[in-house]
Amino acid sequence: MTELLEKVITELKKLPPDQQDAIASRLMDELQSITNNKQLRPFGLCAGEFTVPDDFDDPLPEDILNAFEG
Repeated sequence: MTELLEKVITELKKLPPDQQDAIASRLMDELQSITNNKQLRPFGLCAGEFTVPDDFDDPLPEDILNAFEG
């Protein structure tokens, strides 16, 4: 358990039971929405919409590298 989670639990224990339940319910809803959104996108979703150029893996030109690396 992380230090932050331990702090949250300590603070929750100080609250009345109805407030603990309200917060726990919101946390559970958030956790469920996070875990439900873990679906993988189907393979080939964008098939035919673009073509990867043959030089895709080639090193970038110096001027473009300098723009990123400063």
